[in-house]
Amino acid sequence: MNLSSIFEIVRGIWDGSGFASLTWQNLVMILVSCVFLYLAIAKKFEPLLLVPIAFGILLANMPNAGLMADPSGIMDTSHLVEGAHWYNSGVLRLIYAGVKSSIFPCLIFMGIGAMTDFGPLLANPVSLILGAAAQLGIYVAFVIAIALGFTPSEAASIAIIGGADGPTAILVASRLASHLLAPIALAAYSYMALIPLIQPPIMKLLTTEKERKVEMKQLREVSKTEKILFPIIVFVVISLLLPDAAPLIGFLMLGNLFKECGVTERLSDTAQNSLCNIVTIMLGVTVGATADGTEFLKWSTIKIVILGLVAFSFSTVGGLLLGKLLYLITRGKINPLIGSAGVSAVPMAARVSQTEGRKYNPTNFLLMHAMGPNVAGVIGSAVAAGFLLLMFGN
Repeated sequence: MNLSSIFEIVRGIWDGSGFASLTWQNLVMILVSCVFLYLAIAKKFEPLLLVPIAFGILLANMPNAGLMADPSGIMDTSHLVEGAHWYNSGVLRLIYAGVKSSIFPCLIFMGIGAMTDFGPLLANPVSLILGAAAQLGIYVAFVIAIALGFTPSEAASIAIIGGADGPTAILVASRLASHLLAPIALAAYSYMALIPLIQPPIMKLLTTEKERKVEMKQLREVSKTEKILFPIIVFVVISLLLPDAAPLIGFLMLGNLFKECGVTERLSDTAQNSLCNIVTIMLGVTVGATADGTEFLKWSTIKIVILGLVAFSFSTVGGLLLGKLLYLITRGKINPLIGSAGVSAVPMAARVSQTEGRKYNPTNFLLMHAMGPNVAGVIGSAVAAGFLLLMFGN
């Protein structure tokens, strides 16, 4: 073998490697992935979400790896390869079918339901209006998106990010604007994970130190009968009013019934742990894998990410402002900080309310009070999703 042959072999290896196809967009997204991993591991910002999402971004931006390849057009007919079969698709593309079909969002909601205690909401029904107020960002973002030139269906899909509910955002986007599913899903889950970074400055800006120090009375004990009837009644009422909300509300309340009925402990345990963990891994990695730099770093995508942050911020503002109003009405018996928990990221938003409250009053314990608006926000975002699907669905 002569020297020229060796050079040809080396050149062939180089041309077939990812280094030869690496673009600046891939490098930017790899950097974003590393930042997310740092926030998840070093800062502990919701690592169960952020680690799989960040690594999914890393996987998707390895040139020539083909992990999200779709030659047979399972979900994208723009890159068809003649003679390709579904099994020629990248492994992450196959798993991603569970995201686009809404299987994963519904299963996640069942797990959330099995982990959720609606007791704080039942003990303090005013939590419902705090959860409703925290959907403000959805409607603000919708109006802004329309002004920026998005269609009503696209605007509705982008706006739902304001509910801080990844599964709901995926369901709405997959039905109303499937071509925007990737950036919407990534923005929704990223902002959910970054709640401890986004919400505190807004909470501090809109509340006084006196308000943040307010201690709230212990909640009443909720009976077992109330907890069993609640998921059944809520599902029936909401599904009859907004049939499009039935998938998410149905699985949410089914999971909660597993938890509360007292005769399905094994099902509740599976939904809370094994099933929810498996689906979280697959959903997180594939959502991250949609962020291919060559497709993701476009002005339209950047607008969606910015609008998502606007929506999320205004949702936090809506909950806080109503919390301040209730503080005045009750003459200082309600701490406005629990209003920020009205976004539906459970239990992340409630923990942020607790953490911020303890900073100003070490004896304060707001977690259970904040869980009321938090779980109300889950219901509120699903109802908002049902309304948007009713208005703009085909």
